[in-house]
Amino acid sequence: MRAFFFLMLAATSLAQSSATEIEIAADPTRSKAIATWVESNLPKLVATYRQAHQNPELSLQEFKTSAMIGRELEKAGFTVTTGVGKTGVVGVLENGEGPTVLIRGDMDALPVVEETGLPYASKVEITRADGSKAGAMHACGHDVHIAMVVGMGRLLADLKEQWSGTVVMIGQPAEEIGRGAKFMIADGLFERFPKPDFCLSMHVKNDLPVGQLGYTAGWGTANVDSVDITIYGKGGHGAQPQATVDPIVTAAHVITALQTIVSRRVHPIDPAVITVGSIHGGSKHNIIPDEVKLQLTVRSYTDEVRKTLLDGIRQITTDTCKTMNCPKPPLVAIDEEEYTPAGYNDPELAKAAVKLFGELWGAENVVELPPTMGGEDFARYAKKLGVPGLQYRVGTIAREKWEAAQQPGAAPLPSLHSALYYPEPEPTMQLTVESMANLALGLMAR
Repeated sequence: MRAFFFLMLAATSLAQSSATEIEIAADPTRSKAIATWVESNLPKLVATYRQAHQNPELSLQEFKTSAMIGRELEKAGFTVTTGVGKTGVVGVLENGEGPTVLIRGDMDALPVVEETGLPYASKVEITRADGSKAGAMHACGHDVHIAMVVGMGRLLADLKEQWSGTVVMIGQPAEEIGRGAKFMIADGLFERFPKPDFCLSMHVKNDLPVGQLGYTAGWGTANVDSVDITIYGKGGHGAQPQATVDPIVTAAHVITALQTIVSRRVHPIDPAVITVGSIHGGSKHNIIPDEVKLQLTVRSYTDEVRKTLLDGIRQITTDTCKTMNCPKPPLVAIDEEEYTPAGYNDPELAKAAVKLFGELWGAENVVELPPTMGGEDFARYAKKLGVPGLQYRVGTIAREKWEAAQQPGAAPLPSLHSALYYPEPEPTMQLTVESMANLALGLMAR
């Protein structure tokens, strides 16, 4: 048996039905070869994971991690380029005619002091730009993703007889700040290297047990925008408000009015979020300040809803300040550097992956997950080229821990970005590499 796919021309956008009909046939010979390879190489995969876990690097500081991935891919026969998108690494392996598949793993850690108590816990301490000290930890599972990239590179080289085409392996920087994919694309990722027909990635899941895979077809992650607002007033004595223009009162009206954008301007079936996460103004009980600063996070899926939200924020803030007689218009700044586009999982590719995973590990171990309003910049690759993309999830929690957490009154499992989160290394790495290998090689089957 072999994988096959049909490309159909369609004038639909990625946000609608897929323009690609895809079927991946399970091949027992190929799957057995993958399973045998992973089992014999599992100690090395776990060692790579632990090395990454003990040596975390923050966004755009992934120099040692990138170099390590580059060395390992070169050993496997890839043509490797480092420094792509500042600290990214790209490895290309050509193996005859066939589709080109991009496989991405992100590399950056978080400024978190690890509290897991693991014997291989991170003890890394970093110095911030302001001179303060902080810990560093792979609290989002990027250590697993790093080991996946290295493991997949070795597997693809060793199992060349099982596939035909081109693989583009990516060690991506700066996912945690939403900039890495953008930097790599701007640095000529799709001009300097083969353009993919499919884009694949996986992400660890903190609330799925080991042995389970999760997926979301269609919208999976959200557009993420950061908005900074400065409201200008006329300061003065708190006992003489009539002689001032109070920016705090104005900000209160703005915050309340902003909530009507989602409830009254966006269609009820379209997800949208406007959250004011920070408000700063004033210095003392009896002083009305000259200005107030707000920080917002804005989430959506479609470009149309995103525009409605951002335009509404500008309009309501400007008009409210005018109504309150502010001395000058507000400053509404949308941070395009931190913008992350919504992640769209191609429905046909997701359907094919779910069928394949179900045949290999049982349908009961392939779990449909609801969309999230969190962000993930993997979406940029497929969106840029208009090709099918898929990011699926891998369960990482020991079964007994997961079952205990399901009991009434039990404490929830540590979330991603928690100082207490960690995956079970052996079963996590085994399923991570096996699932990605079966998916990628299925798309490129001889």
